[in-house]
Amino acid sequence: HLEAFDWNLLQPRLRGLKVFDATLDRLFAFGIDPVDGGLPADQVRDWPAKSEVEAYSARVRASLDGSLAASDLSDWSGDESPTVLLNVAIEHRLMHAETLAYMLHQLPLGKMQRELQAPVSSAAPVKPGMIVIPSGTCTLGLPCGGAAFGWDNEFESHKVDVPSFAIDKYKVTNGQYLEFVRAGGYRDRSLWTEGDWDWIQRQQIAHPIFWAPNDAGWSLRTMFEEIPLPLDWPVYVSHVEASAYARWAGGRLPTEAEWQRACYGTRASDEREFAWGDDAPRPEHGYFEFERWDPWPVNAFPKSASAFGVEGMLANGWEWTSSLFEPFPGFRPFPFYQGYSANFFDGKHFVIKGGSTRTAQCMLRRSFRNWFQPHYQYVYAGFRCARG
Repeated sequence: HLEAFDWNLLQPRLRGLKVFDATLDRLFAFGIDPVDGGLPADQVRDWPAKSEVEAYSARVRASLDGSLAASDLSDWSGDESPTVLLNVAIEHRLMHAETLAYMLHQLPLGKMQRELQAPVSSAAPVKPGMIVIPSGTCTLGLPCGGAAFGWDNEFESHKVDVPSFAIDKYKVTNGQYLEFVRAGGYRDRSLWTEGDWDWIQRQQIAHPIFWAPNDAGWSLRTMFEEIPLPLDWPVYVSHVEASAYARWAGGRLPTEAEWQRACYGTRASDEREFAWGDDAPRPEHGYFEFERWDPWPVNAFPKSASAFGVEGMLANGWEWTSSLFEPFPGFRPFPFYQGYSANFFDGKHFVIKGGSTRTAQCMLRRSFRNWFQPHYQYVYAGFRCARG
C-alpha cells in the first residue's frame, strides 16, 4: 500500500514514468477502515502471489527514487507544490508505521523477537487532580497560504471561544480505570448509550483490550510480554469506554477546542507552539518519535506541562475528545487526494489529539488532527476527563 500510494501520488507528476501495472495500482491504493472489527471479504486466492507483490513494490520504489533523484522539482508538472506532495508521501508512511504497531501488538507474543526496554515504573506516585482552565480563545487549524505543511482537514485557521472548564492534570491511569472495572462499569447499562451497550454485549467486552485477567489480578499485554498491570501508566481504551468511564467519574470528555486550549493556551491569551513552550520537542517532554513500544507513567514528564500545568498532552498516548471529526470552515479537500478527510466526515469518527510513543515528531504540531471510530480499541489512545 505504501509504495502504491507514493506511485499513484507522484507518477503522474514526474516526467518519463509510465504505468506498468494499473491493476495493482488500484488494488493497493487504499487502506481499510474496519467497522466494529469488520474486515474485507476477499480471500487469499483473490490476491496476487507474494513474489508478484514484492516485484511490484521493488519496481515502484526504484522507479520513484531514480526519478526523484534526477528531477529538478522546480520543473514539476501540475499545479500541486512538490513540498506538499512529498510531505504527504512522508507523513502517510509515518502514520502507517504507527498503525502497523497496532497490528503487531495483536500477534502472539512468541511470534516476535523481544526488544528489551527499561523497567516498568520509576516515577513518584500519581496524585490525580483537576486543573481549572480560564475562559479564553483557542486557534484551530492552519492559515491557508502559509509555509507550514498541513493535511486538508487542518485548514482553515479560525478562533474558538472556550468557556472556563476543568480538566485532569494527567491522563486517566490503569489504576483509576481499574476502579471503574471493579465497580461494575462494564455491567452498568446507564453508563453507555444504547448502541454502545449493544456493542459491548455483542463483543463480550469486560475490560480494556490490552488487559488480561489472571490469578494474581491483572496483567498488561505490552508489545513483547505480559507484565503486572502498571497502575500509573495511561489506560488505552476505545472512545466508548472512555466516555463510559467519564460518566461514571462525574465528568465528560473534553471537546477538541477545550483540549487545544488546555494544551497550547496561556493566561495572556497567546498560544504556544507546543504545550511546554516554543522549543522543539525533546526527550524530557515525553516518549514519541518511535522511542518506545509501550507507555510510561503519566507523571514522568513534568517538563511537558502546559502553561496551565496540564502534563503529558503530546506524548505517551493520544487522547480522545468528544468532538466529531468534521471540516473546519473553509475546508477544501486536497485536489490530488479527495477522500483523505472528506470520506470520514460521516458522524462516525471522533477527533483524537496529542501523540503516542509511536507517533512521529512532525505530527506533534498544534494543528494536527487524528480520528478513529468510537468502537476502535487498538489505537494507543487514552483520555482525561473534563468538567464544567
